Amino acid sequence: MPEKLVIDTNVAISANGVNTHASWACQLACIELLQHCKKLHLAIDKTGLIMDEYQRHLSYAGQPGVGDMFFKYLHDNQYSTHNILMVNITSSDDDRKGFTELPDNHLDMSDRKFLATAVVAKATLVNATDSDWTEQSGLLDDLGIAIKQLCPEHSCK
Repeated sequence: MPEKLVIDTNVAISANGVNTHASWACQLACIELLQHCKKLHLAIDKTGLIMDEYQRHLSYAGQPGVGDMFFKYLHDNQYSTHNILMVNITSSDDDRKGFTELPDNHLDMSDRKFLATAVVAKATLVNATDSDWTEQSGLLDDLGIAIKQLCPEHSCK
């Protein structure tokens, strides 16, 4: 079975090359991954939290960047394509967790939806420039979640 991926927003932002601190090599790695979005097996949440975050940073027009193209593809095909898996995640009133699918954690609140989605989908998290994923590697290991670092130079502070 193909590897399922949960794409952190910073990957699409880096692929767009605008308002990012990503190096040129990092931007290129993100572009190379996302330009093949039709062939990737992607996971998002049914509640729309990931899509809501994407839309705050990316364009529904699908341009001018590859990150925008990825977002448009995902938006237009989220309900009709075999390679996009939509999973249920459940918000929790427990601020130590954020989602019922997660144990107590110290992740940034905005990252928890990606992790909860990865847990339910049994997917790999894809990151470009967020050091939080490296800092929380013990939590990811405990949950059995792999991280794909497209830009290792940005993975630590």
